[in-house]
Amino acid sequence: MPPPDLAALPSLVAKLAGRAGEHDRDATFPHEGVALVHEAGLLTTTVHPRHGGPGAGVLDTARLLAELGRGDPSVALVTAMTLFVHAGEAADPTWPEDLYREALAEPGPVLINALRVEPELGSPTRGGLPATIARRTADGWRLSGRKIYSTGSEGLRWMVVWARTDEPSPRVGGFLVRSGSPGIAIEPTWDHLGLRASASHDVVFTDVPVPAEATTGLSTPDTTRRPAALAFQLALPALYLGVARNALDWLTGFLRDRIPSGLGKPLSTLPRFQTGVGEIAARITGAQEILFGLARRIDEGDPEAPANAGVAKVLATRALIEAVEQAAALAGNPGLTRANPLQRHYRDVLCSRVHTPQDDAVLTALGRSTLD
Repeated sequence: MPPPDLAALPSLVAKLAGRAGEHDRDATFPHEGVALVHEAGLLTTTVHPRHGGPGAGVLDTARLLAELGRGDPSVALVTAMTLFVHAGEAADPTWPEDLYREALAEPGPVLINALRVEPELGSPTRGGLPATIARRTADGWRLSGRKIYSTGSEGLRWMVVWARTDEPSPRVGGFLVRSGSPGIAIEPTWDHLGLRASASHDVVFTDVPVPAEATTGLSTPDTTRRPAALAFQLALPALYLGVARNALDWLTGFLRDRIPSGLGKPLSTLPRFQTGVGEIAARITGAQEILFGLARRIDEGDPEAPANAGVAKVLATRALIEAVEQAAALAGNPGLTRANPLQRHYRDVLCSRVHTPQDDAVLTALGRSTLD
């Protein structure tokens, strides 16, 4: 596979940004944006060198997602899901070797996502068994169930479906399903406030055939199995750095250009707006230092760093949301006008709250450990 074309990144980001507003407005999947990321070699940046990939670490992945977030955060999110799957395989190879090499060799963009969330269960990080069931057949498995918030559903080439077996002692794990297999239906349920182009629809599986060997990480529910790429989840909030920077860029341009007749000079010359912009820039810088600094420590092998990923996510996303909220407050009505992109950045940055781990889970665990 070709190495990432990082030199082309500014041009790529500009092209993504050129259609981000259109895809947000129409809630259409950015197929052309995903193709651009693929053509730049960025969909495989976390593939291990043993498969011919660059083997990017957490910091480089976070930096990449921050830049893609400036272009189109939906494209950045879809890209992140694929990068995390590859990072997991790099750290803990549980895909069948032939199947993984086949996936890497496919022409065109190969989007992969681990589909885990279900209507009844919610996020599996809070415990419980999946309702999605894999039933044994003479030649493999038959998979049935429903997954929600399936990011990139319309463009996925492979789905790693978290399910339990129908064995007397059930096992849980991922079942590797190729898109287009019989029995897969995508229900267009994603009508969200932000990241509207991510196609995070419901995916319904009805007796979908899965080859016997096409599984990953199958184990009994009481087996403690820490996701191999958990540290890479720290890179996900970085895409919202790009969103917040876009909000700041729009605001500074607005303040420079806006010259009220009663003032006779740009709003950018007033101390109130200068202080406000400084506060926004400080929040963004602080969030970047938290995320990139911890990512660097993880890559350097600091054994204590991964345990702080959840806290870093909480602090960084809160700072970024506050930054864009303040930008909207300083801009007033123009900032919330649909013709201006600031309202889109505000809607997108709010989505940073819902990614795993969520604030309450992180803070409750931290509070308990502190009290104990």
